[in-house]
Amino acid sequence: MTAARARTVLLAAPRSFCAGVERAIDTVERLLAAPDRQGPVYVRKQIVHNTHVVADLAARGAVFVEELDEVPVGATVVFSAHGVSPAVHEQAAQRGLTVVDATCPLVTKVHAEARRFAARGDTIVLVGHAGHEEVEGTAGEAPEVTVVVDGPAEAAALQVPDESRVAYLTQTTLSVDEAEETIAVLRQRFPAVHGPGSADICYASTNRQESVEAVARHSDVVLVIGSDNSSNSHRLVEVAQRQGIPAYLIDDAAAISPDWIAGANTIGLSAGASAPAALVDAVIEALRAWGPVTVRELTTAVEDITFAPPPHVRHLS
Repeated sequence: MTAARARTVLLAAPRSFCAGVERAIDTVERLLAAPDRQGPVYVRKQIVHNTHVVADLAARGAVFVEELDEVPVGATVVFSAHGVSPAVHEQAAQRGLTVVDATCPLVTKVHAEARRFAARGDTIVLVGHAGHEEVEGTAGEAPEVTVVVDGPAEAAALQVPDESRVAYLTQTTLSVDEAEETIAVLRQRFPAVHGPGSADICYASTNRQESVEAVARHSDVVLVIGSDNSSNSHRLVEVAQRQGIPAYLIDDAAAISPDWIAGANTIGLSAGASAPAALVDAVIEALRAWGPVTVRELTTAVEDITFAPPPHVRHLS
C-alpha cells in the first residue's frame, strides 16, 4: 500500500476578513441582537460578497432584498459594504426607511472624490467592472460625467468631450497591476489627467494580492477561498496565475477537486477579504483527508486597522 503524500499548506497572511467587511457584518449583527428590535432587519443586496456570510445572517433573521421597493415603508434597512448611489439614498428617504449605512469608509472616500472631480467639471473615468455594486454606487455620484472602463483596451479607445478635463478613480478591489496598466494608458492618452490624492485600491486588496503573489512563488497550486461574485477574491486567483501556476477559486472545502492537488507538494492557501476565517480551517481539515499536512504561514503585512461602527448602531453591542 502506497503511503499518502505528505504536503505543505502555505498560508497567505493577511487573508480573510478586512476591517470594512468586519464593520459591515458587525453592523447587521448588532441590529439583529438589539433588545428593542421590532420586525426584520432588511439588507439591500448582499452585505458582503460571500454566500456563507449571507446564509448565516439570514438564518439569524436578516432579510436580504435586491431593491428598496421590497422593504416595507418605515422599516430599517442596511446598505452593504459596497456603497450605494445618491439615488438609492433618495429612494430610501421617500419610503421613510431608517437607513443604517455600512458602506466601507474606503469606498466612501472614492464617492467623495467623484463628487469633487465632478464639481471641477471633469469627465470621470472610473476604472472597474461594469455592473459591480461598488462601481454602480460610485458612478451614481455623477452619472452624467462618469464613464466606466474595464481595462487598457477600453481606456485606449475612450473619447471624452474635453481632453484637458479628465480625472480617474478606481474600484477598491481591483488587481493593482492591472489597474496600473489602465492608468498608464489614460496618462498616455490624456497627459492632463489627474487622479485621487491617494490610491483608491484599498489596503486590504493590496495586502492580500502581495501575500498571494509571495505564496504562489513557493507553491505548486493555489486555492483562494471566496464566492464567485467576490471581485477581490477573483483578483487573488489572477495574481497567483500570473506567477505561472494553477490557481482556483473555491467557495468552501467541498469545491476542491482532487485532481488539482494530486501532484502538489505545496498548496498555497488564501481567502478573499469577504471570506470567513473558519472556511480556511475547514479547507485545511479537508486537505488532511488526502494525507499528512504541515501548515506554514507566510506573512507579508500585518493589519491593525479597525473602523468604528456606523453611528446608528454604536450604542448597541
